[in-house]
Amino acid sequence: MAVTVVFLGPLRDLAREPERQVDAPLDWERLLAMVGPEIAGQLRDDRVNVACAGRVLSDKMQLNAQDGDEVALLPPVSGG
Repeated sequence: MAVTVVFLGPLRDLAREPERQVDAPLDWERLLAMVGPEIAGQLRDDRVNVACAGRVLSDKMQLNAQDGDEVALLPPVSGG
């Protein structure tokens, strides 16, 4: 019974891994606790989105990932 948390872009560099398996269920507070303070600080930024089961959450603090879900952490897109 697990949720896969996927780190994308610079969050992958901070996590030093592309993904991590965590026990289900996973809510916002548990997500912040399991990623550590540096990434949690990034996730609190309004420009960082969270997707669960393929859908970007309009309110990431309502995260409720269940067994088999993938949670993607989406940093802001930059470019020229």
